[in-house]
Amino acid sequence: VQLQASGGGLVQPGGSLRLSCVTSGRIFSRGIMSWFRQVPGKEREFVGGMRWSDEDATYKNSVKGRFAISRDEAKNTVYLEMHSLRPEDTAVYYCAARENSLIIPLFGQPEMYDYWGQGTLVTVSS
Repeated sequence: VQLQASGGGLVQPGGSLRLSCVTSGRIFSRGIMSWFRQVPGKEREFVGGMRWSDEDATYKNSVKGRFAISRDEAKNTVYLEMHSLRPEDTAVYYCAARENSLIIPLFGQPEMYDYWGQGTLVTVSS
């Protein structure tokens, strides 16, 4: 199983980006798809995650109302729509997949995930 993340780039504050994560050959129909981010010298942090079966999602407080996760089952793809971007959103963004379901309070624990994408860099700067 491979996760391929893409869509990062340079954007001005207040701008938008859409990240994509394609899962090769698999749909984690019983599992979780999430996005994390990391800046140098800091721990990887949870951005948001979605239960594939019912699209129930949860987000880090600082991105609520600005970011949204969605999926396209036909394309085996999960998206992270990011709006009103801020310089503090600058990071390498990773998608992660878990085979089986999980209670929402545990979505943010990196050790709960089975597969990781390679990361895509988002830079928010004027």
